[in-house]
Amino acid sequence: MARSINESGSSWVFPDGPLEEIASRCDVITAASLVGSCKFYHDSATQSVALPASQPFGMPCVLHTHQTEVPPAHNPFYRVHKFKQEGAQKDKQHDAKDRKGTLCQLTPLDRISSDAVIPDGGTGMWAGANGDWIALLGFPWNWELVNVYTGRRIPLPPISEFKSTPDKLVFESNDQHLQLLKIAICRVPTAASNYTSFSVLAIFNAAIAVLHCASSRWTVLDNQFLAYGYSDAIIHKGIVFAVTQTGEVYAWNQLSWGPLLISTAPIPPELDEQGRYNLGSWWLARSPDGSRLFLVHTWGVTDGRDYTGLVRILPAAATSEGRHGRTIRGYGKGLLGCEVYSMDTSQLMPPRPWRRIISLGSYSLFLGVNYPIIIPVEDGAEHDRPNMARSNSVYTSHHAVGLAYPPSPEICRFSLNSEDCTVGFQTNIRWTWRQVPLWLIPSFANARQWNLPSRHRLCRGGGDGHLEALTGDNINLIAAHLDVTYTVRLAACSRELYDMISKDEGKMHHWDEPCLLMPPPAYWFDEHWDVARTSRLHDTVYDLVPLDHPRRSVALPFMHDRKWLGANGDWIAAADHHEWCLVNVYTERHIPLPSLPDSKIDHSSFSYQPAYSFNWGPAIDLLKIVICQVPTKGGRYADYKLIALFDKTIFYLEGGGDWRMLEALTPAPDYPNYCDAIELRGHVFAVDETDGSTYFWDTANENLMLPFVIPPPVVDDQQYAWFLAPSADGKRLMIILTVNKIGIANAEVPPDIPYAANGLQLRQYPPVATYVFELDPLSTARAGDFLWRQVNSLSDHSLFLGLNYPIIANLKKRESKAPDGTLVPFMRKNCVYTAYRNIRYNQYPKILRCNLQPDEGETVGVISLPKDGWDSVRQAAMWFKPALNIARSVLPLKKQ
Repeated sequence: MARSINESGSSWVFPDGPLEEIASRCDVITAASLVGSCKFYHDSATQSVALPASQPFGMPCVLHTHQTEVPPAHNPFYRVHKFKQEGAQKDKQHDAKDRKGTLCQLTPLDRISSDAVIPDGGTGMWAGANGDWIALLGFPWNWELVNVYTGRRIPLPPISEFKSTPDKLVFESNDQHLQLLKIAICRVPTAASNYTSFSVLAIFNAAIAVLHCASSRWTVLDNQFLAYGYSDAIIHKGIVFAVTQTGEVYAWNQLSWGPLLISTAPIPPELDEQGRYNLGSWWLARSPDGSRLFLVHTWGVTDGRDYTGLVRILPAAATSEGRHGRTIRGYGKGLLGCEVYSMDTSQLMPPRPWRRIISLGSYSLFLGVNYPIIIPVEDGAEHDRPNMARSNSVYTSHHAVGLAYPPSPEICRFSLNSEDCTVGFQTNIRWTWRQVPLWLIPSFANARQWNLPSRHRLCRGGGDGHLEALTGDNINLIAAHLDVTYTVRLAACSRELYDMISKDEGKMHHWDEPCLLMPPPAYWFDEHWDVARTSRLHDTVYDLVPLDHPRRSVALPFMHDRKWLGANGDWIAAADHHEWCLVNVYTERHIPLPSLPDSKIDHSSFSYQPAYSFNWGPAIDLLKIVICQVPTKGGRYADYKLIALFDKTIFYLEGGGDWRMLEALTPAPDYPNYCDAIELRGHVFAVDETDGSTYFWDTANENLMLPFVIPPPVVDDQQYAWFLAPSADGKRLMIILTVNKIGIANAEVPPDIPYAANGLQLRQYPPVATYVFELDPLSTARAGDFLWRQVNSLSDHSLFLGLNYPIIANLKKRESKAPDGTLVPFMRKNCVYTAYRNIRYNQYPKILRCNLQPDEGETVGVISLPKDGWDSVRQAAMWFKPALNIARSVLPLKKQ
């Protein structure tokens, strides 16, 4: 695919082609929608080699509740907010403009799980699926079919014979309570029929209803012979077949006859004697060629009910192993089992007998609340272990919606090969799951139908191959689910795209607020770091966490096997085992940095360590790289200024030159103990953590004479953490000091308070002393009188200090205090925020917010990261401010 190069000649936007670049960063549902947005992308996708490798197209997957899913009021990933309320007031069939989508999880059998964003169902429940369509249940009688790729919605009429109840799954008919099990989408709507013709079965425990058109009525299929509740139903050759919980199969021909009991359960004697069929489920499906009816019986899968008086088969796992971020358990023979039977239904009066199927050949069955899927599956092996995706197997999930207890194991693979055991895994880590898992095969096979003229389509772009074809809702959808860096690349493609993305008013990306750039939760929680790492797509995707909004991902491919050392604006200083470099977050422009002078630093004794470990008389440790001035295009990217801050010495670098050591000439072993440094108005300032003394050198002097020493603003016995920052106007030097250690008497640790907005853990600590002082260092140096002036208020600004270059953010629209005295909102003006002070800061990490004008008794807000294993994360969390303006700098110069 050709590169996307805009009129300004920039080729960094999508160097590998727009489709592969965007689709690989989107979730799979959004990627399929992108492929179907115009003919150019569709044709490119069918010829792409990279796209199938980046997305699980054509693979059987389990669509299920996201692992972070909690009730909407507490859900950090809940992206809809007011759009949900606004969209609910609009015509659901014709207007999908304001619908953002619901974050779910898609679990391929032999890949790690990934996010999936399907059209927002509000409080609706998934009740069935087939192809591109899912059935959603709302209340009351708010049933609809929804296309997961286009968002097209087809409302279904209520069943006039049934009366609704407060429970959306329970109905009443003739004083009988009916429990809805699922909606079987037997024939999907198509563009050829103008989406008006389809076949749907509503399967209840004691009733079956069929619908063939949205404008018609449901037909309830009576069955006076029914003794036990239904389990499953399908339409096969125009006849409705239903199986009960005990294996009896009934049939209805809606035009002439029914119901007809065509068989009882074909249970093997040995199974019947043990009573295991009472614990099983019955399913109906069709043969691969559609000629025969399949009856499937699975047994041994249990739930949380009481089976007093029955032989309960406990699924005791014989083996277990972690694969792709989930635990796969194997069950010995005799614990769980499956039988498949086949019948030729061309003659039903009398019916022909069931025949036992001992092999499905290259095919496998996928059963659940979804309509049965039978597809060929290739066997394979991964690292000498068999894949979960196997031929000649039956895969099962939940047999009904709204189960009080999920089955255990939840996802099963029953092999028809007698020598293979049954294996299974769970999709949800909590019992409070909202949606029943569905089998779904992501695909853009029907994308040509999506492009037919229709007002429902998210995008009907021209097809000339330019991203300008992506307008309106499709851009909003894609931008909402791209990571931050690739959203900037999308905005850089054209003026129209930039304007559209920049006008989202902060709903998605919060461009104007400092965020925490940090490793994703998979590195921190629940799993060992090595296991968590394998469960990620790759180790170059990080989290960008606004303090009061849902976290976003940020892709940093250049960080593979690198450690960041500092940041400023769009640039990150990074190091691997060989070099230091500067890299632009968005363009990935790479600027290698010169090595430190051999005359000053001994590299040889530390050659086996990364490029931030050195020897200089005493052993020295690199704390961070301070990017005092970022490289710019006008300066040919050679106008940067850097400080390499070590604990005992400092080096200074200007673009195009060599590192120069800034010496203090203090006698050994009384070396300075530096903790922070910045460059201001041509001078380098560094603060000594021991007593707060500040050294500064004139960088204009090539010989770098001995520094001036500015005495500390506070002299007492308290241990402080010292930071340096420029004032908001860049003319004065500020020094910030906070108490180095915070805590509660008797070493008590306050409880963690989960913050729903972004998933972080907050704590409240007693107030700590925080001071800000400032001076004009050049004027006072000439006068020889260094007098610090205390700053009592930052007005509408707040300071964000840490590994990054100090950020002074204008938060005029924010409050300085919470109206109810609580910890949130966490982003406030007139506060000092501190994060990791350097890359080697090995104390228990706490990210603090200290108010410069606290009320009496006001506590300190703390973001608490896990203590166990945090030092193996490799990357220290730092402040980073997303920026969209770099996209504007490379846009074509044309009239808006």
